[in-house]
Amino acid sequence: MAESPFVIEVNQSNFNEVVIEGSMRHPVLVDFWAAWCNPCQMLMPILAKLADEYQGKFVLAKVNSDENQSLATQFGVRSLPTVKLFKDGAVVDEFMGALPEGQIRDFLDRHIDREADLLLAAARSDLADGNLNEALATLEKANETDPGYKPVVVELAKLLIQTGHADRAEALLNDLSYDDRRAADVAGLLASIEFAREAESVPPMEALEAAVEQNPDDLDARYALAIRQVVAGEYESAMDNLLTVMKKDRKFRDDAARKTLLKLFDLRGEDPLVEQYRRKMFNFLY
Repeated sequence: MAESPFVIEVNQSNFNEVVIEGSMRHPVLVDFWAAWCNPCQMLMPILAKLADEYQGKFVLAKVNSDENQSLATQFGVRSLPTVKLFKDGAVVDEFMGALPEGQIRDFLDRHIDREADLLLAAARSDLADGNLNEALATLEKANETDPGYKPVVVELAKLLIQTGHADRAEALLNDLSYDDRRAADVAGLLASIEFAREAESVPPMEALEAAVEQNPDDLDARYALAIRQVVAGEYESAMDNLLTVMKKDRKFRDDAARKTLLKLFDLRGEDPLVEQYRRKMFNFLY
């Protein structure tokens, strides 16, 4: 096996320097192994390959348990191979046995910062300072670095919506996996785009309020008013109007009020109003 700067033989004398002190700077994956252990021999080349591939995002420290029994005892190693991940001087996770490469990648990715995460943090800092253009450029770079990474896509989509690029935001969100699109934050963003788009084709709020006051049974005006209220952030009033449309005409525009109410629930996520009006809608329907 070729020597690698990211794979280090560790013993009692250098354990503190390589593992404890080293983990203050980067994650250190400690592989407790033995020459007689066949699963250890299967696992070792996989770990070495990943250490090279990750290019310093973690260091692999190999501990021969037979030659360093005190270390194995100190860290509670009872079977081989045992692999422990150190961060900030302490064990934060571990696994035993020769896992497949894919599972080891998943294990590592739970603890290793992605470049996109660092860029996302920088963009959020820019947003907090009101630097929208800088934040947008950083998020675009993060998305190029790690395409389809949901936390980045969500933050980028929010900013695109805010800056008037809803179509691009919608395309990015729709490119996510099926499970990611069903997540509350993504469903809410997609719903907000649909409401904003629908509001472009209805009259101003004042005209709709006047129409509903003059004729409470004008369901077209009441429905359009609900759309305007959603965009204006008047969510409870919007829910009230949509529920009223349902009660007055269940078949209005092919059940548009119920469908729109469900979309509004997606938009509001964990808002207490959602549970309140979901219960009202259920009581009316059933």
